[in-house]
Amino acid sequence: MSKREKDPQEMRKIYAETMLNAMQNNPNIVQLEADLMSCMTMDKVQKILPNQVINCGIMEANVVGMAAGLSLAGMIPFVHSFTAFASRRCFDQLFMALDYQKANVKVIASDAGVTAVHNGGTHMSFEDMGIVRGLAHSTVLEVSDGTMMKAIINQLMDLNGFYWVRTIRKQAVKLYADDEQFTIGKAKVLRQGKDITLIANGIMVAEALDAADKLAEQGIEATVVDMFTLKPLDVNCVIDCAKRTGKIVTCENHSITNGLGSAVAEVLAEHCPTPMRRVGINNRYGQVGTLDFLMQEYGLTAEHIVQKALELFK
Repeated sequence: MSKREKDPQEMRKIYAETMLNAMQNNPNIVQLEADLMSCMTMDKVQKILPNQVINCGIMEANVVGMAAGLSLAGMIPFVHSFTAFASRRCFDQLFMALDYQKANVKVIASDAGVTAVHNGGTHMSFEDMGIVRGLAHSTVLEVSDGTMMKAIINQLMDLNGFYWVRTIRKQAVKLYADDEQFTIGKAKVLRQGKDITLIANGIMVAEALDAADKLAEQGIEATVVDMFTLKPLDVNCVIDCAKRTGKIVTCENHSITNGLGSAVAEVLAEHCPTPMRRVGINNRYGQVGTLDFLMQEYGLTAEHIVQKALELFK
């Protein structure tokens, strides 16, 4: 796991503070929780704004349906649950109630991938972004640090549609200055190099930066891209990187099937065939463990990225 400097605040607290500020300015913004109030510290927000934070109990499918109804009534609903429950447990409601009706609902999916740690395999989703990516009107995001979390959540207050925001709950590695700007659908290039491109999202962005440092020690200059929007993917960025560096490695805390690796491979196959490798979860389920253990166990470290990158130079 990367040893880079972390955000001073946990992602969940940044989220709750951002929501509180927005709700105080707009009474139409509501937060629906599936009995996970304290997990995103929304219980503290509820004490201040009891009419705008609703604990709906452990009924995720019903929560999504309620959110769809509230959006039709002119409200701006945000729904939070763990990635596994927000996706696998209520996929039909995501399809029927949200995407099919083009409802204005934002789903915040926390405990992304291996960051579910001690909650174990039942709570550890490696499939969620792929599931939601398949819906026709969805926008699929994975925020990388606290600055991005605050910026994206604030943008979503004024954007209409079904948005899926994947996140961790604890502290993220600090990647961006506090005044950094983000455009949904446009990647952020964090480092320029001529020999290979590392395209990452979420917690894997910091690992990609560490991998780039290690590759530099071997004389290999790597471009590092934060592809925080999985859908719509920044196709132009992928093509540009492929043409400039001729080699690509994708890095994700998610299954390599139907996630970032698949999305990038689709672009390369259609527009710019390029040698690539995928770092991510490969046909496995989760398990209980510390984050350090899990990232090593599932091949999500900078060292694993370097290994895959070097394969492309053989």
